[in-house]
Amino acid sequence: MDRTPHLLVVDDDREIRTLLSQFLTRHGFRVTGAKDGVEMMRTLVSARVDLIVLDLMMPGEDGLSLCRRLRAAPETAQTPVIMLTAMGEETDRIVGLEMGADDYLAKPFSPRELLARVKAVLRRASGPPVSGGATGKTLGFEGWTLDLAKRELRSPDGVLVQLSAGEYDLLVAFVEHPQRVLTRDQLLDLARGRSAVPFDRSIDVQVSRLRRKIEPDPADPTMIKTVRGGGYLFTPAVTGA
Repeated sequence: MDRTPHLLVVDDDREIRTLLSQFLTRHGFRVTGAKDGVEMMRTLVSARVDLIVLDLMMPGEDGLSLCRRLRAAPETAQTPVIMLTAMGEETDRIVGLEMGADDYLAKPFSPRELLARVKAVLRRASGPPVSGGATGKTLGFEGWTLDLAKRELRSPDGVLVQLSAGEYDLLVAFVEHPQRVLTRDQLLDLARGRSAVPFDRSIDVQVSRLRRKIEPDPADPTMIKTVRGGGYLFTPAVTGA
């Protein structure tokens, strides 16, 4: 069975699709192009896809809506997504992360920069936990169970909670460093390995998404506390560490 990573490039610009497909193919990937959401979904039904490069601005259903659909479907909830955004549009990047994108890249960009992002996101999505200290363990906190071998999170009542690759990496960083203040820079190092140049609110957006999935009341978080001027504090005791 061919385990060459399969990338899906979704962009309405045929020239960009062709350029990226040829470049990524030369660097060892299988690549399928899609001009819109219809073709994207058709490909996802018929083939295994390891990562999606998704343009934000497309006619018809845009990238934000498509990313929301991907994260809502169990079959694609954990498929990594790199969002392509307009240069300087920080709001678009924030919203893209809110919708579940794992990374972003502003146009115009170098294909080599995209290649580096693709490799980094695939490593985070399929490799061992980023801090490397708890491979194969099951960690518990406040009734929640995080299986590092299966990359699965279960709620106190046993329900499987879907996490994107970015959300999973951030949670691992918290549970492996509980009850201590972690700055945004430390979280970027632990959860992403500095694989991408961050903008100021990227970690804040990821924390907000994670809170919505594990906090009883995301508006009044008790597990991931904000430390003014410092960063974030994961308050629960963690078992199995």
